[in-house]
Amino acid sequence: MTRHFLALSQYSKAELDALFKLTGELKAKQKSGLEHHLLKGKSVALIFEKSSTRTRISFEVGVFQLGGQPLFISSATSQMGRGEPIKDTARVMSRYCDGVMIRTYGQEIVDEFAQYSNVPVINGLTDKFHPCQIMADIFTVIEHKGRYDGLSYAWVGDGNNMANTWIEAAAIFGFELRLACPKGYEPDAGVLAWAKDRGAKLVLTTDPREAVAGADVLNTDVWASMGQEAEQKVREKAFAGYCLDDALLSLAKPDCLVLHCLPAHRGEEISDSVIEGPRSVVWDEAENRLHVQKAIMATLIK
Repeated sequence: MTRHFLALSQYSKAELDALFKLTGELKAKQKSGLEHHLLKGKSVALIFEKSSTRTRISFEVGVFQLGGQPLFISSATSQMGRGEPIKDTARVMSRYCDGVMIRTYGQEIVDEFAQYSNVPVINGLTDKFHPCQIMADIFTVIEHKGRYDGLSYAWVGDGNNMANTWIEAAAIFGFELRLACPKGYEPDAGVLAWAKDRGAKLVLTTDPREAVAGADVLNTDVWASMGQEAEQKVREKAFAGYCLDDALLSLAKPDCLVLHCLPAHRGEEISDSVIEGPRSVVWDEAENRLHVQKAIMATLIK
């Protein structure tokens, strides 16, 4: 049976821990200049319906470092942009490639693609989940704290795909997660219900100060994600007071870590002094997208 990587909830804690272990090994090999061509002779299609900097570069470079061939495919310049059914594209691409990464809008798109694909499909981002990013985030925490468990995590901002995936992670790994989201911008109700059924330690509040108080890890994201640009002014009003600035940072633990998936809008969801400050591990986090995605591809694509 073909295994995909569409959401963290499809994996056990042991499986995700194994991915972290392999991520560390592959990162060490890359830093040491040791060859690790685990995808030699393999090709991986990278489908983009949303623009990207980090996802495209990290996946293309990752496939190359693993000895494989990345294939960049834009929906705007392929038959997908002309309305070809997803299931047709999936079945044909399975005949050509050994793996597929998709960065798109609806989670139902990657789910349907995976249903008809005979090769592993990796979710590079949807409006609902961003599993590769959260794996990179948690790996970054492991690097700096030596562990991910026993820590308290705070999310400040939109209840978006990042927040939803953090909720999944909290349920799987068992750490405490406090989310501060404005009214009307809460995380997905179905994801919350799934996590609560698994006994996740979640706190939902509209007060960012409550979320970050004594926290070990702080995380935020832009107020208006791709496709929400028309809502920018409305969201600026709704998210007023949700900027991760020095005043908010002072409420967390002195040795806390600050994460941001990028791109960052300095002066909106995060201040320049915080993202450039000593608690920020944002650049390590960005680099770790490369290493964790290599571990995912090397595990799934045989």
